Amino acid sequence: MSRLFRAMMLVTLLGSCGDREFSAPRNLEDACSIVTEHPDYMRAFRAAERKYGVPPHVLMAMIYQESKFIGNNRTPHQYVLGVIPVGRQSSAYGYSQALDGTWEEYQQATNRYRARRDDIDDAADFMGWYMTETVRVTGVPIADARNQYLAYHEGRSGYLRQSYNSKAWLVRIAGEIDQRAAVYQTQLASCRRAR
Repeated sequence: MSRLFRAMMLVTLLGSCGDREFSAPRNLEDACSIVTEHPDYMRAFRAAERKYGVPPHVLMAMIYQESKFIGNNRTPHQYVLGVIPVGRQSSAYGYSQALDGTWEEYQQATNRYRARRDDIDDAADFMGWYMTETVRVTGVPIADARNQYLAYHEGRSGYLRQSYNSKAWLVRIAGEIDQRAAVYQTQLASCRRAR
């Protein structure tokens, strides 16, 4: 074999090893479809449930809202004069849309310095950790999707100040998350893949 051919084969092989699937599941309205298409999601949700007590349907509803299950999701760019990009709206990234500072806090608190926001296992663990801290600080029950989301979006101190009350759109979205969590819970109860 020629050197060029071997080099091309090596590059192809290494490139395929690093390839990751970040696209959203085909049917985001059906929890069974999501976990059938991505069985690794349910393993990650169950691990977070065992470790933190957070129900899978609550995690799923929050991830749906934050990233639509797109692993490398980012906030949009901001533009000056409508054409000159000046950066992103925030540092939110990944399944959980965790901000840089909050992610670093999680890594330090859990000693998971290699955790990545675009890995579903790490994102589910992060959300379970964050929600458990929310229970400790605010008293919001772990299965209360609406209020857990409000605390997730506004931060715990913002939640305690009730900053969400001045954001009708956020209160509406939190209600939608609560409804989605209930639908996902019903769907997962009848789904073989979720057991």
